[in-house]
Amino acid sequence: MTTRSIRVTDELQAYVVAHGSPPDDVMRDLAAETHTVLPEFAEMQVALDQAAFLTLLAQLVGARQAVEVGTFTGLSALAMARGLVPGGRLTCFDISEDFTAMALRYWARAGVDDRIELRLGPAVEGLRALPAEPYLDLAFIDADKTGYPVYWAELVPRMRRGGLIAVDNVLRGGRVLAPEDEGDRAIAAFNEAVVKDDRVDAVMLPVADGLTLARRR
Repeated sequence: MTTRSIRVTDELQAYVVAHGSPPDDVMRDLAAETHTVLPEFAEMQVALDQAAFLTLLAQLVGARQAVEVGTFTGLSALAMARGLVPGGRLTCFDISEDFTAMALRYWARAGVDDRIELRLGPAVEGLRALPAEPYLDLAFIDADKTGYPVYWAELVPRMRRGGLIAVDNVLRGGRVLAPEDEGDRAIAAFNEAVVKDDRVDAVMLPVADGLTLARRR
């Protein structure tokens, strides 16, 4: 007998959001502005329930040093920054000055801009410039899908024991079962590599478009 995750309708999704830690006006406004100003890219933004989950993850691991690869308009970074311990720092990597301009406004409005450092440019170069020792408590990967293996390779050695990596879009709308494009194939291959990586304990959750959580051993 197999127990499966249920199909999440729009109504059930609204119920899920309403029965978790509620998004405040800043998060709601950021999500709304992203959908209004950037409708063709809005699907790149994490869901509000996923944002609440990221805040909780940061709190659970007592995150003091965190990294995000792929920031877009800043909702996920805002969520993680709110979960950091006092004095904690989040370093964000993104290539778009236009998208992240919105993020900067909302981080300031939320009062978390003093704990977030945005670094514009290729993420792999930025990751390689980080300290090489295992010091990171939390990392979130949500960027170009073909780059996931490289980001993973740079991040895992930098995670402290018990540190957590969260990886978004690992289901690709279900297309990992029958990949249709380069991004689908890259994620399918990445998922296979993660499950074989003996440096981590990993679980894949059917949250939003699929979220893998990997804890450094």
